[in-house]
Amino acid sequence: MNYTFSAQTDPGLLRHNNEDAVLFDTQYGVAVLADGMGGYNAGEVASGMAITLITTELTQWLSRNQAPNPSDALCRLLALGVDKANQHILQAAADNPEYRSMGTTLVAGIFQDDCLVLTHVGDSRCYRLRSGVLTQITKDHSLLQEQVDAGLMTQAHAANAPGRNLLTRALGVEVKLPLEVRVHPVVAGDLYLMCSDGLTDMVDDASMSGMMCQFTDISKLACALINLANAKGGRDNISVLLIQANAAPDPRGGVLNWFG
Repeated sequence: MNYTFSAQTDPGLLRHNNEDAVLFDTQYGVAVLADGMGGYNAGEVASGMAITLITTELTQWLSRNQAPNPSDALCRLLALGVDKANQHILQAAADNPEYRSMGTTLVAGIFQDDCLVLTHVGDSRCYRLRSGVLTQITKDHSLLQEQVDAGLMTQAHAANAPGRNLLTRALGVEVKLPLEVRVHPVVAGDLYLMCSDGLTDMVDDASMSGMMCQFTDISKLACALINLANAKGGRDNISVLLIQANAAPDPRGGVLNWFG
Protein backbone atom coordinates (compact mmCIF):
# COMPACT_ATOMS: atom_id res chain seq x y z
CA MET A 1 0.00 0.00 0.00
CA ASN A 2 1.19 3.50 -0.83
CA TYR A 3 0.03 6.48 1.23
CA THR A 4 -0.28 10.13 0.27
CA PHE A 5 -0.50 12.80 2.99
CA SER A 6 -1.72 16.39 3.02
CA ALA A 7 -2.36 18.75 5.95
CA GLN A 8 -3.69 22.25 6.52
CA THR A 9 -4.21 24.28 9.68
CA ASP A 10 -5.90 27.65 10.14
CA PRO A 11 -6.56 29.87 13.19
CA GLY A 12 -10.21 30.33 12.21
CA LEU A 13 -12.04 33.65 12.26
CA LEU A 14 -12.21 34.42 16.00
CA ARG A 15 -8.82 33.32 17.40
CA HIS A 16 -5.60 35.35 17.04
CA ASN A 17 -3.29 32.40 17.67
CA ASN A 18 -3.35 28.80 16.51
CA GLU A 19 -3.02 26.16 19.23
CA ASP A 20 -3.46 23.27 16.79
CA ALA A 21 -0.40 21.44 15.47
CA VAL A 22 0.00 18.86 12.72
CA LEU A 23 2.97 16.74 11.65
CA PHE A 24 3.42 13.74 9.36
CA ASP A 25 6.27 11.66 7.99
CA THR A 26 5.63 10.12 4.59
CA GLN A 27 8.63 7.76 4.74
CA TYR A 28 7.41 5.95 7.85
CA GLY A 29 3.66 6.55 7.55
CA VAL A 30 3.36 8.56 10.76
CA ALA A 31 0.54 11.08 11.19
CA VAL A 32 -0.06 13.19 14.32
CA LEU A 33 -2.53 16.00 15.04
CA ALA A 34 -3.01 17.85 18.34
CA ASP A 35 -5.30 20.59 19.64
CA GLY A 36 -3.74 22.46 22.56
CA MET A 37 -5.44 24.11 25.51
CA GLY A 38 -4.24 26.45 28.22
CA GLY A 39 -3.71 30.13 29.00
CA TYR A 40 -1.42 32.52 27.11
CA ASN A 41 0.58 30.44 24.62
CA ALA A 42 0.58 27.27 26.70
CA GLY A 43 -1.85 25.41 24.45
CA GLU A 44 0.37 25.74 21.41
CA VAL A 45 3.36 24.70 23.51
CA ALA A 46 1.59 21.51 24.58
CA SER A 47 0.37 20.60 21.10
CA GLY A 48 3.79 21.39 19.59
CA MET A 49 5.52 19.21 22.16
CA ALA A 50 3.08 16.36 21.55
CA ILE A 51 3.44 16.18 17.78
CA THR A 52 7.23 16.65 17.85
CA LEU A 53 7.97 14.13 20.58
CA ILE A 54 5.61 11.46 19.26
CA THR A 55 6.75 11.77 15.65
CA THR A 56 10.42 11.70 16.66
CA GLU A 57 9.89 8.67 18.89
CA LEU A 58 8.02 6.74 16.20
CA THR A 59 10.27 7.56 13.26
CA GLN A 60 13.46 6.80 15.17
CA TRP A 61 12.16 3.35 16.12
CA LEU A 62 10.80 2.65 12.65
CA SER A 63 14.11 3.66 11.04
CA ARG A 64 15.84 0.97 13.13
CA ASN A 65 13.14 -1.66 12.58
CA GLN A 66 12.26 -1.82 8.91
CA ALA A 67 8.79 -2.96 7.83
CA PRO A 68 7.00 -5.25 8.03
CA ASN A 69 6.57 -4.85 11.79
CA PRO A 70 4.00 -6.85 13.79
CA SER A 71 0.93 -4.79 14.66
CA ASP A 72 1.32 -5.54 18.38
CA ALA A 73 4.83 -4.04 18.28
CA LEU A 74 3.45 -0.92 16.59
CA CYS A 75 0.70 -0.67 19.21
CA ARG A 76 3.28 -0.75 22.02
CA LEU A 77 5.44 1.79 20.16
CA LEU A 78 2.55 4.21 19.74
CA ALA A 79 1.45 3.85 23.36
CA LEU A 80 5.00 4.46 24.62
CA GLY A 81 5.37 7.51 22.39
CA VAL A 82 2.15 9.07 23.69
CA ASP A 83 3.05 8.29 27.29
CA LYS A 84 6.45 9.92 26.84
CA ALA A 85 4.84 13.05 25.41
CA ASN A 86 2.38 13.14 28.30
CA GLN A 87 5.20 12.97 30.86
CA HIS A 88 7.17 15.72 29.10
CA ILE A 89 4.14 18.02 28.98
CA LEU A 90 3.43 17.45 32.67
CA GLN A 91 7.08 18.15 33.54
CA ALA A 92 7.18 21.33 31.43
CA ALA A 93 4.03 22.58 33.17
CA ALA A 94 5.54 21.83 36.59
CA ASP A 95 8.80 23.62 35.72
CA ASN A 96 7.24 26.73 34.14
CA PRO A 97 4.44 28.65 35.90
CA GLU A 98 3.31 30.16 32.59
CA TYR A 99 2.61 26.64 31.29
CA ARG A 100 0.59 25.52 34.29
CA SER A 101 -2.61 23.63 33.35
CA MET A 102 -1.62 23.31 29.70
CA GLY A 103 -2.72 20.22 27.84
CA THR A 104 -3.66 18.92 24.43
CA THR A 105 -5.90 16.51 22.63
CA LEU A 106 -4.34 14.09 20.18
CA VAL A 107 -5.00 11.75 17.29
CA ALA A 108 -2.01 9.76 16.02
CA GLY A 109 -1.50 6.86 13.68
CA ILE A 110 1.03 4.66 11.93
CA PHE A 111 0.10 3.61 8.40
CA GLN A 112 2.09 0.52 7.48
CA ASP A 113 1.33 -1.98 4.73
CA ASP A 114 -2.42 -2.62 4.86
CA CYS A 115 -3.15 -1.52 8.42
CA LEU A 116 -3.54 1.63 10.49
CA VAL A 117 -2.44 1.57 14.13
CA LEU A 118 -4.42 4.40 15.72
CA THR A 119 -4.81 6.12 19.07
CA HIS A 120 -6.49 9.31 20.22
CA VAL A 121 -7.05 11.37 23.36
CA GLY A 122 -9.85 13.90 23.79
CA ASP A 123 -12.10 15.06 20.96
CA SER A 124 -9.70 15.20 18.03
CA ARG A 125 -11.06 12.62 15.60
CA CYS A 126 -10.24 10.22 12.80
CA TYR A 127 -12.71 9.39 10.02
CA ARG A 128 -12.48 6.85 7.21
CA LEU A 129 -14.15 7.24 3.83
CA ARG A 130 -14.53 3.84 2.17
CA SER A 131 -16.64 3.19 -0.93
CA GLY A 132 -18.42 6.50 -0.42
CA VAL A 133 -19.34 5.81 3.22
CA LEU A 134 -17.86 8.03 5.95
CA THR A 135 -17.26 6.38 9.34
CA GLN A 136 -15.92 7.98 12.51
CA ILE A 137 -13.41 5.42 13.81
CA THR A 138 -12.59 7.24 17.05
CA LYS A 139 -14.94 8.02 19.92
CA ASP A 140 -14.63 11.35 21.76
CA HIS A 141 -13.39 11.35 25.33
CA SER A 142 -15.97 13.88 26.52
CA LEU A 143 -18.78 14.21 29.05
CA LEU A 144 -21.36 14.33 26.27
CA GLN A 145 -20.06 11.11 24.73
CA GLU A 146 -20.30 9.44 28.13
CA GLN A 147 -23.96 10.53 28.31
CA VAL A 148 -24.55 9.09 24.84
CA ASP A 149 -22.89 5.81 25.86
CA ALA A 150 -25.09 5.69 28.98
CA GLY A 151 -28.22 6.15 26.86
CA LEU A 152 -29.03 9.56 28.34
CA MET A 153 -29.06 11.30 24.96
CA THR A 154 -28.74 10.47 21.30
CA GLN A 155 -25.67 11.17 19.18
CA ALA A 156 -27.73 13.65 17.15
CA HIS A 157 -28.75 15.53 20.29
CA ALA A 158 -25.17 15.55 21.56
CA ALA A 159 -23.98 17.19 18.33
CA ASN A 160 -25.87 20.37 19.25
CA ALA A 161 -25.90 20.16 23.04
CA PRO A 162 -23.98 22.64 25.23
CA GLY A 163 -20.74 21.46 26.78
CA ARG A 164 -19.47 19.64 23.70
CA ASN A 165 -15.90 20.56 24.60
CA LEU A 166 -15.86 19.30 28.20
CA LEU A 167 -13.22 16.60 27.93
CA THR A 168 -12.64 13.59 30.15
CA ARG A 169 -9.14 12.89 28.84
CA ALA A 170 -6.18 14.96 27.56
CA LEU A 171 -2.39 14.89 27.52
CA GLY A 172 -0.88 16.93 30.36
CA VAL A 173 -3.63 16.24 32.90
CA GLU A 174 -2.81 12.94 34.62
CA VAL A 175 0.42 11.02 35.14
CA LYS A 176 -1.30 7.77 34.20
CA LEU A 177 -3.08 8.49 30.94
CA PRO A 178 -5.67 5.87 29.91
CA LEU A 179 -4.95 4.98 26.31
CA GLU A 180 -6.65 2.85 23.67
CA VAL A 181 -4.65 1.72 20.64
CA ARG A 182 -6.53 -0.05 17.86
CA VAL A 183 -5.56 -1.71 14.58
CA HIS A 184 -7.74 -0.94 11.55
CA PRO A 185 -7.45 -2.82 8.25
CA VAL A 186 -6.82 -0.54 5.27
CA VAL A 187 -7.98 -1.20 1.70
CA ALA A 188 -6.91 0.60 -1.45
CA GLY A 189 -9.04 3.67 -2.05
CA ASP A 190 -9.57 4.46 1.65
CA LEU A 191 -9.35 8.14 2.57
CA TYR A 192 -8.62 9.01 6.21
CA LEU A 193 -9.33 12.36 7.84
CA MET A 194 -7.75 13.38 11.14
CA CYS A 195 -9.09 16.68 12.44
CA SER A 196 -9.49 18.98 15.40
CA ASP A 197 -12.88 19.98 16.77
CA GLY A 198 -12.59 23.29 14.94
CA LEU A 199 -13.74 21.34 11.90
CA THR A 200 -16.30 18.98 13.46
CA ASP A 201 -17.99 21.70 15.56
CA MET A 202 -18.65 23.67 12.37
CA VAL A 203 -19.20 21.01 9.71
CA ASP A 204 -21.51 18.00 10.07
CA ASP A 205 -20.56 14.52 8.93
CA ALA A 206 -22.85 14.61 5.89
CA SER A 207 -21.21 17.79 4.59
CA MET A 208 -17.73 16.38 5.20
CA SER A 209 -18.65 13.17 3.41
CA GLY A 210 -20.02 15.02 0.40
CA MET A 211 -16.89 17.12 0.09
CA MET A 212 -14.56 14.14 0.55
CA CYS A 213 -16.38 12.29 -2.25
CA GLN A 214 -16.23 15.34 -4.49
CA PHE A 215 -12.47 16.07 -4.44
CA THR A 216 -9.79 13.81 -5.90
CA ASP A 217 -6.88 16.11 -4.97
CA ILE A 218 -6.42 15.82 -1.19
CA SER A 219 -4.47 19.10 -0.97
CA LYS A 220 -7.43 20.94 -2.48
CA LEU A 221 -9.77 18.95 -0.24
CA ALA A 222 -7.87 20.03 2.89
CA CYS A 223 -8.23 23.69 1.90
CA ALA A 224 -11.91 23.23 1.00
CA LEU A 225 -12.73 21.66 4.39
CA ILE A 226 -11.07 24.55 6.24
CA ASN A 227 -12.82 27.11 4.04
CA LEU A 228 -16.17 25.45 4.75
CA ALA A 229 -15.55 25.52 8.53
CA ASN A 230 -14.71 29.22 8.28
CA ALA A 231 -17.75 29.90 6.11
CA LYS A 232 -19.90 28.38 8.86
CA GLY A 233 -18.38 30.59 11.57
CA GLY A 234 -14.78 29.50 12.16
CA ARG A 235 -15.12 29.75 15.93
CA ASP A 236 -11.95 27.78 16.69
CA ASN A 237 -8.63 26.76 15.16
CA ILE A 238 -9.19 24.28 12.33
CA SER A 239 -6.77 21.50 11.37
CA VAL A 240 -7.13 18.64 8.91
CA LEU A 241 -4.72 15.85 8.02
CA LEU A 242 -5.73 13.68 5.07
CA ILE A 243 -4.23 10.29 4.19
CA GLN A 244 -5.06 8.55 0.92
CA ALA A 245 -4.39 4.82 0.59
CA ASN A 246 -3.41 3.63 -2.87
CA ALA A 247 -2.67 0.16 -4.21
CA ALA A 248 1.07 -0.44 -4.44
CA PRO A 249 2.45 -1.06 -7.93
CA ASP A 250 3.15 -4.72 -8.69
CA PRO A 251 6.93 -5.05 -9.22
CA ARG A 252 6.09 -7.32 -12.17
CA GLY A 253 4.03 -4.52 -13.71
CA GLY A 254 0.45 -3.41 -13.25
CA VAL A 255 -1.28 -2.87 -9.92
CA LEU A 256 -1.77 -5.34 -7.08
CA ASN A 257 -5.38 -6.31 -6.50
CA TRP A 258 -5.93 -5.62 -2.80
CA PHE A 259 -9.59 -6.64 -2.95
CA GLY A 260 -8.83 -10.31 -3.61
